[in-house]
Amino acid sequence: MKRILGALTLAFASLAVQAQDVYMPYNPDTYHLIDRYQIKYGDQVPEMHTAVRPYGRRDVAQLAEVGARNARTRVDAFNTQYLLNDNWNYTTQEDNDSRKPILNYFYRNKTDLYHVETEDFTLRVNPVIHFEVGLDNNTDGARYINTRGVQLEGSIDKRFGFYAFVGENQARFPLYVNNRIRRDGVVPHETLWKNFKEGGYDFITARGYLNYALSKHVEIQLGHDRHVIGDGYRSLVYSDYAPPTFFLKLNTKVWKLHYMNLFQELIATADRNDELLPKKYMALHRLGVNVTDNFNFGLFEQVVFARGEGKFELQYLNPIIFYRSIEQGLGSSDNAMLGADFRWNIANRVQLYGQLQLDEFVLNEVKAGDGWWANKQAGQIGAKYIDAFGLSNLDIQGEMNIIRPYTYQHRTEFTNYQHYRQPLAHPTGANLLELVGVVYYQPIPRLMLTGKAIATQYGQDRMTPTDSLNYGGNVLRPYYNRPGTYGNEIGQGVKTNQLHLDLTASFQLRHNVFLDLKQIIRRTDADDNAFDLNTTFTSFAFRWNIPQRLHEF
Repeated sequence: MKRILGALTLAFASLAVQAQDVYMPYNPDTYHLIDRYQIKYGDQVPEMHTAVRPYGRRDVAQLAEVGARNARTRVDAFNTQYLLNDNWNYTTQEDNDSRKPILNYFYRNKTDLYHVETEDFTLRVNPVIHFEVGLDNNTDGARYINTRGVQLEGSIDKRFGFYAFVGENQARFPLYVNNRIRRDGVVPHETLWKNFKEGGYDFITARGYLNYALSKHVEIQLGHDRHVIGDGYRSLVYSDYAPPTFFLKLNTKVWKLHYMNLFQELIATADRNDELLPKKYMALHRLGVNVTDNFNFGLFEQVVFARGEGKFELQYLNPIIFYRSIEQGLGSSDNAMLGADFRWNIANRVQLYGQLQLDEFVLNEVKAGDGWWANKQAGQIGAKYIDAFGLSNLDIQGEMNIIRPYTYQHRTEFTNYQHYRQPLAHPTGANLLELVGVVYYQPIPRLMLTGKAIATQYGQDRMTPTDSLNYGGNVLRPYYNRPGTYGNEIGQGVKTNQLHLDLTASFQLRHNVFLDLKQIIRRTDADDNAFDLNTTFTSFAFRWNIPQRLHEF
């Protein structure tokens, strides 16, 4: 009888709080593995919602347990064990004990430099290093990235979680990245920067949050981090391109539903002066529904706004409301957007996904097809094919993105869809048609070969004394000074065709320690030769507990 009561007590305790307490840091390479096993075995873990990232460590561990039980190849067994070990405090199936601890304190497990594990408390401390060096055909001297930092995370009482990352960086970028920095005055993905020797940049990156499970199904999170919404390679709603932002997030997962509320404080503009930068705000919510174990449908809405002296509009704090109606009721000119997304797994081998973003929508103008400037919409459709053509561990992804001119633009920097002068959605902005193809092949457990081809047709602004019109591509510009009210089409302005190829071989020396060999070939051909640029960039990197730094714009 005592054994039965004890077992019931333990079972009740494990079910008492099921909300996430710590999230797995977003890394596109690692998240590809998670997506792979979600497609293969997601119908056995139907409560996992994939359109809101990062994922909770508990969800990833549960999916990896299913994957480990069903692994049929050495590579799949290695990958699922990697995910189990990386989330060791949420599973009993990890194989994470280290055979040779260092000084009896360090690397007592395979994943963490130092860790603590008790019944009520966990702590993980890890170094972060990224050393990369390369050569760019358009610049003299080596291009490099030098990042050193530390990452820690943990939980208290299986209910309260915390995470922090801080890194110091120096970098010299290829010419095409420097051109973007000169245009916008900011280093991609970062905030304040300083000049570094020989044309380099010096900056600090910091992220962190506190997370608390209010109940079994509801949690609250407060911190400074990035968020990604969508199952695609790109996101037309919210991507990880812009720097981390201060946020408050509510997550509610119950039955087949996942409802997220995200409130953020953004920086309206940026300069390098030692002064307080002006603020603006965003409120966003998304309702995801697992219609079946394989089909998820989501509706989302967001509004970007500012009030005098950095005040938040309290009415947008209502977690269950139609923001557009509030905006109209206030008589404001806030920037409200809404849309939908879906994800459909088919036969445990294929995933179809897509997004629709409506910045403005007037049915009669859309039906007319006259190119009204305020037809500001974006659409995405894509597919993932796992173990393609019967070849184990060959995964293929294809995607098309269409964004009409002036999408995400607004009247001022206080209401447009950017943070710290960087787009919150697609890194190129708008006024584009893009095709993305990605091939992942893992021939042996520790080696991942990745090939990417991103073909984009987009329109640029000339910004000359004789032509300073806004053609709708640069999110930072207000939507005034247009070439016309009608006749606007994708690619208007300086029509540019761009092909970005990326071939990368990554070898995992030990847990989360990677060697990368990368070749980038980038061709940009525009109607105006002044915009043409052909780039070849070859680099070698050593990474420890940090994802690749990508500049795919």
